Parts: sequence; structure tokens; C-alpha cells
Amino acid sequence: MTTPPLIALLTDFGLSDAYVGTMKGVILALCPAARLVDLTHDVQPQNVRQAAYLLATAYAYFPADTIFLVVVDPGVGTARAPLAVAMGQGRYVAPDNGVLSYVLAEVGGGRAYALENPAYRLAETSQTFHGRDLFAPAAAHLAAGVPISALGPALASLVTLPAPRLEMAPVRIDGEVLYSDHFGNLITSIGRLAWDGPETLRFAPRFGARDGAPEVLCAAACQVWVGGRAIGPIRPTYGAVPPGALTALIGSAGQLEIGVNQGHAASVLGAASGDPVTLVWA
Repeated sequence: MTTPPLIALLTDFGLSDAYVGTMKGVILALCPAARLVDLTHDVQPQNVRQAAYLLATAYAYFPADTIFLVVVDPGVGTARAPLAVAMGQGRYVAPDNGVLSYVLAEVGGGRAYALENPAYRLAETSQTFHGRDLFAPAAAHLAAGVPISALGPALASLVTLPAPRLEMAPVRIDGEVLYSDHFGNLITSIGRLAWDGPETLRFAPRFGARDGAPEVLCAAACQVWVGGRAIGPIRPTYGAVPPGALTALIGSAGQLEIGVNQGHAASVLGAASGDPVTLVWA
């Protein structure tokens, strides 16, 4: 039995308007067999970097033939290109504004096509809702078996975002806050980190240059600073500190994270995306 095609949606549309539901209606009208997964629709409005990071944390957990429909598009209606990209881990339909940057950096080898073939968009297109008129139809046609190359001409290059800050020194790593999640945890650009025993961390940089990066760190010898405030060493869980206390730990995506046990670190620290984070060790 053929598995029905899977489309994962990621937008900044929220759920209080009909935008997401309308996109799903367009998809199902064109490809009734499609299965739809909501990755999230709560990206901060127009926050392309946040969307790029969230996509990068999720794509590898989906089947390899998943179609990712990503619409965080502050340049809607302008000269920015709508595109589809085929990679080894999925196909992606999105605006050419850098939202695919972090997945492309990890997977590589993407083949990109501009969404210019009128046969694979709605007959009437608005200047403000390309999610409905261009991106959703393209994703639906891919799910229905249309070759990605039929959507339009090949693109030689894509817009990419600058890599998040990640700077190496002999006894320190400087990064930044990338994202504050629903719980107020501050996810940073320092990672990937993984526990290799009760006290040892392995480090394989996700962003930036790998030259000079330490391979192994002693968690107890590490000290984390956020915006000039000392957080302490890296601990294995939120519950390793008392309720209400700040802690540094390794989040589920392997990035250094600042949290508060049963609290909201972003509020406690008054921190936001872009704030400096430093990891030092003896």
C-alpha cells in the first residue's frame, strides 16, 4: 500500500484567523490524500530566523519524503522568489528569504526551482497571501506526484541568513540567544552538545567555524553567563536546581539552554534573541 503524502506546515499566521485553514483547504482540494501536520503557526510575525531555527530542529524527525511548507514571508508580493527545494531529507516550499538556511547548511545539496509555472498555482493570485495562492498549491502538486522541476526554472543560488554568533577562544565560547520557547527557556547558538557520561560533554558546533572547538568539556568546570549575569555550571535537568532557580542545561536539540526550574528564564533575565551568551571553563 502506498503511504499517503505528508505535508508539514510552519508559519507565523497564528490560529485566530482563517489563513492556516484556508491553506489546508487549498491543499486538500488539489491532493485529497495528503496528510497534514502542523509543525507550528506561532513563529513571531516576520521572524525568519526563528522559523529557520525551528525548522532545523524538526526536519530530521520526519520521513525523508516529507514536504515542508514554510510560510514566514515579510517580503510577500515583492521581488523575492517563491521556490521549492529538494534535499536528501525532504522537499521544501518557501519564500527565498533565508528561512531554509539552517537546514541547507546541515543537509546540503539542495536543488531549487522558482514557482513560476502558472499550472501549479491558483488561477487568481493576491499580492498579500502567497501562502494560499502559490505555496500551498505547489506543495499539494508535489504531494500529488508532480516533479519538482515542473514547478519552474532552476535557481543557481538562494538567499541565506548569516550564521548565528559562535566564536571560539582557548577557554571560552561566545554565542547568543537564538530563541525563547513557550516555557521561557532561552535556547542559544552554543551547541551541539551531548552528554557523554555523568560529567562529560561532547561538542560538535552546529553553527560557525569548527576550528578551535573543544571536543570534550567537563560540565562541572563550565560556567555560563547571559548578558553579564552568571548562571552557573551545566546541569543535566531542570530539576537539578530548586524551583525558581536559574540553570544551564542541554536542550532537546543539543543546544546550550538557560532555564528556570518551574519558571520563565526569559522574564527572570529580561533576555531576548541576540543577547550575548558565554561559556567558560577552567
